[in-house]
Amino acid sequence: MQQLTYGDVRSAAGRIAGRVRQVTLARLDPDASQGSRDGLGPDVPQGPGEVWLALEFMQHTGSFKARGAQNFLLAHREAGTLPEAGVTIASGGNAGLACAWAARQQGVTATVFVPATAPAVKVAGLRAYGAEVRQVGTEYAESRAACERFAAETGALTSQAYDHPLIAAGAGTLLEEVCSQLPGLDTVLVAVGGGGLFAGVATAAREHGVRTVAVEPENCRALNAALEAGSPVDVPVDSVAADSLGARRVSALALHAARQVGADSLTVPDTGILRARQQLWDHCRIAVEHGTAAAFAALTAGWSRPPGQERTAGAPIRGYRPAAGEKVCVVLCGANTDPADLVGRADS
Repeated sequence: MQQLTYGDVRSAAGRIAGRVRQVTLARLDPDASQGSRDGLGPDVPQGPGEVWLALEFMQHTGSFKARGAQNFLLAHREAGTLPEAGVTIASGGNAGLACAWAARQQGVTATVFVPATAPAVKVAGLRAYGAEVRQVGTEYAESRAACERFAAETGALTSQAYDHPLIAAGAGTLLEEVCSQLPGLDTVLVAVGGGGLFAGVATAAREHGVRTVAVEPENCRALNAALEAGSPVDVPVDSVAADSLGARRVSALALHAARQVGADSLTVPDTGILRARQQLWDHCRIAVEHGTAAAFAALTAGWSRPPGQERTAGAPIRGYRPAAGEKVCVVLCGANTDPADLVGRADS
């Protein structure tokens, strides 16, 4: 299996320079009112530490996926391996949006396969970027099978939502930008679905001496389960965040990266994800996807363990509590969502 290296991330950074937006960072208010940080609840730790948000949802197409899509197509363009039949991809939505956007920039056709359950806002976005959209099945695995058949029949180049070194390397450029703006960063929290973002971020983070914390919904825990089993395994997909984090099996790239960096792997309940998403809206006026909110939910979960503490047998690992003085960055990776279900506060 081909592994991801820091050199791959650096090559991607050079390739996509000027073609993506540099990530914007925002610090949560350290002078929060009693018992909370920026009013975000009593479980968000206090003290001299810093919590920063990486606003990657401001990226082209609304998510980090634009980085990997650009790197993938540009690398194939450089190698002369971009076919006239264009590119095809299976995606829950965000990777397809990024692929369609990058394909339009390269002047090639994109055919995107998504589950019938994909949010309408994402399907509309795909068509706006000029992609041919085909809705197949109710889970990503079914869409992926249809995509593979299409590629075999037409000769279209198959892109991946997450399981490809070029895609993961592109995603890893995000952490390069974060570290350039946040000297002394200790820890990065990132939501995990199939593992492309995690693999890229963890690979870059290791080079910079930054701890990586992988966060997944309790009922979409492909990486968490793979670490327990020692290899990628199929897991149930049943979460409010399944549209973006609902991979049935994590990529081998992500599992390898998790082992290499000794990443913390945490799970959060759907109730925590819903609360975190609402808190980001109430207190920061940030509207993100449920999958994006999962990373932030790790800071507001009801039970935490200090960095480096071993897991107690049978105890749930459902949160992350930074140490005093620790500088933490939470990646808010996508905002292709319908904000209609966010409830405004009366005092807003």
